[in-house]
Amino acid sequence: MSAPFASVLVIANPASGTYLPGTAEAVRRRFADAGRTVTLVVTEQPGQAGKLAAEALASGGPALVVALGGDGTAHDVAAGLADGDPESSRGSARPPALLILPTGTGNSFYREIWADRPWREALELAVTAPHFREIDLARVAENGALALLGASTGVVAQSLITARDITDAGRERYEKAVAESLRTFTPYPGRVLVDGEVVQEGPTVFANVGGGRHRGGRFKLLPDSVMDDGLLDVCVVGTALPLRELPALSRDGGHVGREGVVYARGRNIVVERTDGQPLVFEYDGDVLEMPGERFTLDVLPGALRVVAPSPEV
Repeated sequence: MSAPFASVLVIANPASGTYLPGTAEAVRRRFADAGRTVTLVVTEQPGQAGKLAAEALASGGPALVVALGGDGTAHDVAAGLADGDPESSRGSARPPALLILPTGTGNSFYREIWADRPWREALELAVTAPHFREIDLARVAENGALALLGASTGVVAQSLITARDITDAGRERYEKAVAESLRTFTPYPGRVLVDGEVVQEGPTVFANVGGGRHRGGRFKLLPDSVMDDGLLDVCVVGTALPLRELPALSRDGGHVGREGVVYARGRNIVVERTDGQPLVFEYDGDVLEMPGERFTLDVLPGALRVVAPSPEV
């Protein structure tokens, strides 16, 4: 529990999948009616949300940043708040908290924090009785990028490339991309290390590291993950699990515990390809274009403070 926020910055992404202009205005008005100082910014270009979030770290900035968008917006704003320009930082003052309200298609991060609560209920709790969680992030060592939901290799990452040529909208687009990728996917020779120890080596369908339990809004790839335990979970699927069964099993985490599936957790996760070929790798839905055979993720415990329901509510 905390005293109400005195100042609020609302960042709305009109390009997100289910955004309506009235939603942003309703959010602005609810905080204003409660006596808060509110600034509403509707983004006009990619990357603007992250820059606005980083600028909010400056002295005199808002106490709360509200992000209206999907998982891409959540990633940008979270990265801006957690990794803003040190020269503009408010120093010893507490950085603003983050409230995510879903206007995207997958909305996996909102689901992690608020489960199936309607967004208006989340908004009302933020206005009247804010509660906080300090959640972990992952940092990709090779480029310094932050991941909110997680990172993956193999068919999960390949599906994001496949989806570029699919015209369907929303979650159906990603589901179709997964199905199409599975039909043509060839497992790669891989290895995964957790805190320096090899937990899997051999033909690999995918390795998913996080972070969030869900990816794409529907696939529960890391069913045991907790976002504020100071650890990263990793699930590695090998070839013993038939590919045709993977989409149905992963909807509820049923792939975990099956033959050929390794599940582990630690503070440092390394995923690599062992045949000298580049590894297809993505974090928070962005496919990394820089070629590499090996990628390392380190946990940043409690790096982001988010508004969340209290355990009693």
